[in-house]
Amino acid sequence: MKPAKARGIVAVRAEAPSDVKALLSELQKDWQSFKDTQAQKDSEVKAKFDDVITTEKFDRINNSVTDLQAAIDTANAKIAAMSLSGTGPDAVKDAEYTEAFQAHFSKGQVQANLNKGADPEGGFLAPVEWDRTITDKLVEVSAMRSIASVQNISSAGFTKLFNLRGTGSGWVGEEEARPETSTPTFGSMVITPGEIYANPGATQGMLDDAAVDLESWLANEVQTEFAKQEGLAFVAGNGVNKPNGFLSYATGAANAAANPLGAIGVDPAAATTAVTEDELLDLIYGTPASYTNGARFVMNRTTLGKIRKLRDADGRQLWQPSSVAGQPSQLLAYPVTEMPDMPDMAANTTPIAFGNFARGYLIVDRTGVRVLRDPFTAKPKVLFYTTKRVGGAVVDPKAIRILQMDDGV
Repeated sequence: MKPAKARGIVAVRAEAPSDVKALLSELQKDWQSFKDTQAQKDSEVKAKFDDVITTEKFDRINNSVTDLQAAIDTANAKIAAMSLSGTGPDAVKDAEYTEAFQAHFSKGQVQANLNKGADPEGGFLAPVEWDRTITDKLVEVSAMRSIASVQNISSAGFTKLFNLRGTGSGWVGEEEARPETSTPTFGSMVITPGEIYANPGATQGMLDDAAVDLESWLANEVQTEFAKQEGLAFVAGNGVNKPNGFLSYATGAANAAANPLGAIGVDPAAATTAVTEDELLDLIYGTPASYTNGARFVMNRTTLGKIRKLRDADGRQLWQPSSVAGQPSQLLAYPVTEMPDMPDMAANTTPIAFGNFARGYLIVDRTGVRVLRDPFTAKPKVLFYTTKRVGGAVVDPKAIRILQMDDGV
């Protein structure tokens, strides 16, 4: 049997609706091939025969489905980011400040119009349209930004208040006295942003070249580093000069007692490297009904590849691919977000989470990206020390549940 040719998907980039339609068409073809090949493997198992060619084909198609779905998710994120920005990518909100920033960026000039962007902590704030460029790219790359809530602040920290209730009440007759009842109590949690930075450099000759789009260049330089560091911190950060990751709020984890409302609930899996439909259903039904409208599954690519092979008692796939633009893949009728920084399935890890992350996790952005132009430290290069303050914490642990693999003991 000649092995099927794998489709090259990794380099796909969807920029227009027609491209998304083409990706969806390819995804549906590969998904049907996936199901057909899985049925072929089932027949081999029943016949007590394992064809390595079929196994290799099955794994290859599974990877292709993953790549196609990831490309569609990226396209969906771009569409959402453009919708949130409310303006086209070339819109300039403050032409005078942008021109002054460009002159400072390339020549080190400090013009009067640049003063309104001076930051008391040092450096100049990037123009609004340049700042938006970075934020949009983070929505594309850092999955938590596309599903969590984001709060912009202008101070050093953010305090979240919690109503712990406790108001007393009782039944009385029409003419009976109404004594004072107990009053509610409040809890609080402080979210302190950490500083994320990048320090790219360029030669003065490059900066003098008018053909170079300097703002886009710097945005492209820093977005990868920012997205990488943010994505890891939002999932597993320890809170030391960075956000607290949501996994750290699980029962038994480092921040289990940090939120006044308690810890994130944890459901156990029976195995170390595999899950069942019932265990996934436990995550769903262990989440209060008021949170499930807007809830989703979160896992990494490796875990998703295993989940895709699961079927119910009637032989139907639990996972379903996107069928229209703007729609993510689904697992048991809930959206799935691929998050690279989630752990793999292994003994005692927490590879799958379910819940309403918009209500459960809050990202705190201190307004503005700051840029310090440094022509001295690395001559002949000019360095651009670019920083942003970002924090994150679980604000409602009841909104999220986590699956923990067996410890293997």
